[in-house]
Amino acid sequence: MPNPPGSFIWYELMTTDADAAAKFYGSVVGWKIPARAAQLPADARDYRSILRSDGGHAGGVLQLTDAMCAGGARPVWLGYLSVKDVDATTAAIERDGGRVVMPKMSLPVGDIAMVMDSAGSPLYVMKPIPPPGNPDAASDVFDPDASQRVRWNELSSPDLERAKAFYSRHFGFEFKDKMSMGPMGDYWFIHHGGQRLGGMMQQPAQSPGGGWLFYFGVDSVLSAHRAIIAGGGRVLREPHEVPGGGWIVMATDPQGAAFGITGPKGE
Repeated sequence: MPNPPGSFIWYELMTTDADAAAKFYGSVVGWKIPARAAQLPADARDYRSILRSDGGHAGGVLQLTDAMCAGGARPVWLGYLSVKDVDATTAAIERDGGRVVMPKMSLPVGDIAMVMDSAGSPLYVMKPIPPPGNPDAASDVFDPDASQRVRWNELSSPDLERAKAFYSRHFGFEFKDKMSMGPMGDYWFIHHGGQRLGGMMQQPAQSPGGGWLFYFGVDSVLSAHRAIIAGGGRVLREPHEVPGGGWIVMATDPQGAAFGITGPKGE
């Protein structure tokens, strides 16, 4: 069945070097990101799909242009949340203290817009168009148990309570339980559509930046950790075990986009 409104249905890497990103994430996660199509005009938008080993899609890569960077764009991972109506959603977000960064675009795959939530974290909203002949198609880019997909969505917000209220109102997120992190406050788990999507926490005062962080599933966290270092990435938090028995790493890719890795410890 189609994903319910408020689901994560796509992930996008904005980067200053799509070719380098293809090599880096291929080594770390196992994805294949094709080269720019040679037949495209020089001024055409460079957008590439991220392909999983099983033939599915994990998201997309947008090559940032000089003009985009001059306008303030930077390497970052962004998530797409599904909505019933992009116009209605963006209007409601603006009324609620959010901001529209990129007005609605109507593409063959659906309507999209980029917004800031009421605490300043960027994201996309999208009303997808199902593929021809498959009206019940559903996105599988998020899966809490599968490799080469996002397994966990985490928001570090400068205003946690405001963020919780915002995502509850506009996307149907529920916050049923939490975990104490001591002096860092509570970590609230996000529930939506009958499953746990991830978590939200207050952005630490000493942290240079917040926003959404997406954790990609791998078969061996230690192996991915070695690949991050070998590929020129920067490890922000070394491999460590989290409640539930899984392991995680937090890092940035060579262009500066932050991401996480999660899975079994491995060797």
